[in-house]
Amino acid sequence: MPRIRTLETGVDWFALESTDEDWREADPALLSTMLVQLHLIRAFEETVLELAAEGLVHGPAHSSIGQEGGAVGSIAGLRPTDGVSGSHRGHHQFLAKAITYVTEGRSDVASPVPPSVQEVLQRTLAEILGLAQGYCNGRGGSMHLQWLEAGALGTNAIVGGGTPMAAGNAWAQKHAGTTDLTINCFGDGASQIGSVLETMNLAAAWKLPLCFFIENNLYAVSTRADEVTADTRFSVRGQGFGIPSWRVDGMDPLAVHLAMQQASARLRSGEGPVIIEAEVYRFFHQNGPFPGSAFGYRTKDEEADWRTRDPLDRVAREMIALGRIDEAGVARLRSAAQQAMSSATAALVEDDPDQEGKRRIRPALWPDAGFVDVGIRGDLRELAGAADPPEAGPVIERRFVDVVAEVMDRRMAQDDRIVVLGEDVHRLAGGTNGATKGLAAKYGPDRIVGTPISENAFFGLAGGLALDGRFRPVVEFMYPDFMWVAADQVFNQIGKARHMFGGAHAVPLVLRTKVAMGSGYGSQHLMDPAGIFATSPGWRIAAPSTAADYIGLMNAALALEDPVLVIEHVDLYGTQQSVTEGALDYVIPPGSAAIRREGSDVTVLSYLSMVPRCAEAIEQSGVDAELIDLRWLDRASFDWETVGASIRKTNAVLIVEEGARGTSYGAWLADELQRRFFDWLDQPVERVTGGEAAPSISKVLERAAIARAEQIAAALERMRAAWGGA
Repeated sequence: MPRIRTLETGVDWFALESTDEDWREADPALLSTMLVQLHLIRAFEETVLELAAEGLVHGPAHSSIGQEGGAVGSIAGLRPTDGVSGSHRGHHQFLAKAITYVTEGRSDVASPVPPSVQEVLQRTLAEILGLAQGYCNGRGGSMHLQWLEAGALGTNAIVGGGTPMAAGNAWAQKHAGTTDLTINCFGDGASQIGSVLETMNLAAAWKLPLCFFIENNLYAVSTRADEVTADTRFSVRGQGFGIPSWRVDGMDPLAVHLAMQQASARLRSGEGPVIIEAEVYRFFHQNGPFPGSAFGYRTKDEEADWRTRDPLDRVAREMIALGRIDEAGVARLRSAAQQAMSSATAALVEDDPDQEGKRRIRPALWPDAGFVDVGIRGDLRELAGAADPPEAGPVIERRFVDVVAEVMDRRMAQDDRIVVLGEDVHRLAGGTNGATKGLAAKYGPDRIVGTPISENAFFGLAGGLALDGRFRPVVEFMYPDFMWVAADQVFNQIGKARHMFGGAHAVPLVLRTKVAMGSGYGSQHLMDPAGIFATSPGWRIAAPSTAADYIGLMNAALALEDPVLVIEHVDLYGTQQSVTEGALDYVIPPGSAAIRREGSDVTVLSYLSMVPRCAEAIEQSGVDAELIDLRWLDRASFDWETVGASIRKTNAVLIVEEGARGTSYGAWLADELQRRFFDWLDQPVERVTGGEAAPSISKVLERAAIARAEQIAAALERMRAAWGGA
């Protein structure tokens, strides 16, 4: 018989309940503050549902009615510099943090709505209605509420999507030397999401001051939690990651507050993350003013039972028993909260002159339609006064990959905000290719951060760092195909963040990755990501073909206040290239394509390692082609002036890239060029790409899938035949 013994995790897991003694000993100001916030949030949510029923809320109205106790109990008493992020159902979390901020954490039942609170209510309602005076200028709406000044980091429409970014905020708090903390609020659904579980592991490994606050309301839209998971005690997740956890009645705000106090002591002392699971219940359906029973997935008896546990009634009842308020005082508070929302609504809504008995949004309050694309990226003012590339100086030969490490070293020495994150960047004498050579020894583990294999978590963390503003993250994806693992963070979160939250907040982040076509790593390790990023909003894209260009492009990327993808190529890493000795500070700004060869027959556009192959093919063909190295690839950074001048001269375009046709950068660019320069084109834009399939392991099949110089030469010959050239 085998010997069997029971193992224990050794990780604390508590169930916490408040007692009569806790209520007696609670600070009266705390109880007053909680009761006021509960009533303000309830009145706010009732108003949102009322407006939604009138068709005045464009989009969802995810009410938090019934769940207010978790938000108020956990957030009351936080510092202004503490951060809170939430999910798609996050009005209550946003309001609790914003009200706590403007009232300095104290609200009086006798005077519950000072002007600062009235402004919060009105601006939050304006945001949900999509109006210009909202905190995100109307772009965020119900699901994307952010006010960084107040520590409201942003609510999020992607289930679990905000968790990695909250970890970034916590990383910044810790490494800035503060004792601040971050609370990330999410629900039962996100408790099963990979990005959340990845982040739990990462936060525990790095001892981040991050509270994973789970609002367990038992349901997704209509699916019960016990239908999708074997253990509905979601705080059990902490046992697997070494994270102590609390399970608490979320309908009891004081119990939540007490759990948060205990958890905060750990967070602020540097011991690492915590989990708090608050059992709550949303009184209405996922979206809109009807209860879940109206849709058949909950019973009226279940709903009635939870209604008896209303957090507003619980706090009022306890305060009445303690003699700190009476029924009339509670009624006055309720009336004051409702009146505050009536005033906020009146400022935003008016009678519709065209429909009797109907209301409409005040027309003057809508954002100007011209604002639609403002703030996708910054305006480049941060590059004013940047040094130009040197025109002369002693030239030395350097390996391309050594220049990659040298320019990062230079910038890290001059800007202590820069932090490099990625898998193995701190090992192997510079990562898997030597791109971080010497940096770990020089700058240490706080600035050269080796990560778990969890792209979703560590890239989202970098996004949170960028939004925090105290650090400038540089992330390495070992291969660009790995971006699909982190696609939510890359595209839904970081790429959209500036614009989605109003267009004003910088997102300074650099993503480095390498194209590895020809290296034999197969279909999942070597794609060219340019086409995917060029068709995704918010990103700038730099693609250097020379070591000298790499210096200027990376310096620009590290100065910009936008997310920038810097694409490298393994074919270039080992090449010896000429650079100006000691010149590591110049910038090649967006809009700076380089003419590598002048010509009059055709404009050839390319980037990365295909630029030298284009030069080779042009010489083979004898076509008098003008070769332009694009360097910057995204729409906002593209050098339309240089390319346009060349097209007006040659009247023909050939776009050359190495990778697969389906994810091609040239497909987007060809369409754009034909729209902009149709009158100067004598023939359709020609393209050279790889095949339809991603390259595979076989050397022969890999070679067949990748574009090379002979395909470029053949395309040039076809174009010459089309115009009848000799």
